[in-house]
Amino acid sequence: MVFVRDSARLASLLDRAQKSLHAVFQPLVRLDTMEIVAHEGLARPDKHLGGITTPELLNLARLEGRLGEFELAAACTVCGAFVAQKAPGRLLVNLSAQAFMQKSIKPDDLIAALGTGGMDLSRITIELTERDIVDEPARLAHALGYLRAHGVRFALDDFGNGHSNFEMWNEIHPEVVKIDRYLIHGLAKSAERLAIVRALCQVAETLGADLVGEGVEEADDLRMLRELGISYAQGFLLGRPATRVSDHVDETVIAVLNHPVIAVPPRLQGPVTQRPMHVGHLVIEAPALTAQDSNHNVITLFARMPELHALAVVQDDHPIGIINRRIFSERMAQPYTRELYGRKSCTTFMHEAPLLCDVRQSLESMADILRGQDQRYLSDGFVITRDGLYLGLGTGESLVRRVTELRIEAARYANPLTFLPGNIPVTEHVARLLRAEVPFTVAYVDLNHFKPFNDQYGYFRGDEIIRLLAGILTAQVNPRSDFVGHIGGDDFLLIFQSEDWEARCRQMVTLFNQRAQGLFADEDIARQGIVGEDRHGNTQFFPLTTVAIGAVRVTPPFPGRPETLATLAARAKRHAKRAQVGFYLLTGEAPWPAQVEASS
Repeated sequence: MVFVRDSARLASLLDRAQKSLHAVFQPLVRLDTMEIVAHEGLARPDKHLGGITTPELLNLARLEGRLGEFELAAACTVCGAFVAQKAPGRLLVNLSAQAFMQKSIKPDDLIAALGTGGMDLSRITIELTERDIVDEPARLAHALGYLRAHGVRFALDDFGNGHSNFEMWNEIHPEVVKIDRYLIHGLAKSAERLAIVRALCQVAETLGADLVGEGVEEADDLRMLRELGISYAQGFLLGRPATRVSDHVDETVIAVLNHPVIAVPPRLQGPVTQRPMHVGHLVIEAPALTAQDSNHNVITLFARMPELHALAVVQDDHPIGIINRRIFSERMAQPYTRELYGRKSCTTFMHEAPLLCDVRQSLESMADILRGQDQRYLSDGFVITRDGLYLGLGTGESLVRRVTELRIEAARYANPLTFLPGNIPVTEHVARLLRAEVPFTVAYVDLNHFKPFNDQYGYFRGDEIIRLLAGILTAQVNPRSDFVGHIGGDDFLLIFQSEDWEARCRQMVTLFNQRAQGLFADEDIARQGIVGEDRHGNTQFFPLTTVAIGAVRVTPPFPGRPETLATLAARAKRHAKRAQVGFYLLTGEAPWPAQVEASS
């Protein structure tokens, strides 16, 4: 440890250290493909500083009250070096809460540092380090929103050690959580560590975060991480920090993961929590006009601030209109318009009904605006207010992009009724099996006569029968090798690697058809059906609700697209329903028909 007691010497050392920093990069590997998808950028001081380490420099910077400044300098170094190498994938940058909470550091300072060398902010994940206790995680979450609005993602670093805790996880909702080396090293040999990491997997699924196993040095630990379904790993086994970014994982490491069964990860047990982003995180600071300002003033402001798409017009700080740059410029470009209207009030060409959004409004709640008939916000943008008073502007482009990303992210994790994986996780898992070229079975599960049941007993009972089916399906599969997905309504998709998959399917049919009768009234049980209306409003008798399963066996040669299998499984399900049998195996369809591949 280097001790510096003199404040002037300390300041000088920090100044020299900031100027001499260089970057090294450690790869982060996606375990299902063994591809390097990101690098963690680390700033290191030059050796001529006497062997002082980065953690020691950070401690000295904290003592001097310059921690945020030093971290920004390190971020500039890392981002600049990453861009200079034209490196692919994401970049992970270490920053502490000080960089976001220190009053002297503004969001624009962070954006400028991370954008060094032209770095694309949407490719950056910030690792929130555990150097300080965060007394107000909710306030930190608010501060992070400004960078989230620019596409930056966040990771909670060293979880399970230091100051990283569940309060931080729950408040800031990181996209990534990096599990500390303490829990990963020896994972395959420790029942205690394994129990903790399994629990973290469930929490991560519920809160919508990807997990990274840090400090991987043993092959057994790497295999266990993938068996648990942890998506990413980092450590000396996969690559050490180096000045040049890595482009591939050593072949001997890849061989470690060769296994005949592709493990199914722990699945979602609860709803995804939305990330804390609101309209205020999209705010663009811009001056406002009043009715006393002329059109000449508008021309001057647009010329001075070419990045503005519009200008707001206010009265007593309350927005009363918005001036679209493009429309205004086109009007003023017409013959004699400047001469006739240049000195007149700017209200002449303003739109008198701007879209107003409160700064505290959540981005998810603005989805109704995207679905509305008035699409003017796409060109005009919108005016952001606080308690009805003008605050700034927002663009339609940023609104559409962020709301769309929120919707896509929410949809990929779980069906809200059963909390089983939805369409995207199902497709991803099928793609994993196809890449591994291991035999498996896809089974499409659907209820017979569900609509009449739902119409007769109401949607509460309808939800109950769907949950009954979900419970039977999940109880009858092997959770280590079989996958249950809920793709919507009363439709489920099963992906089996179990060799006794057919016996499991037939048992599912038997159990459901028995237990579902408990949801019918006695008189309907007695007559083995219900009287209701068909889709045309005609009275008709419908049998009791039962289940149909159509299956497709997937063996070499494998199809090129997961959608092909869903199409064939749906075809097998239709055969089962038409033939009024509980189970049907579609045969004679492989090799995979070209017309099915093309249409799916």
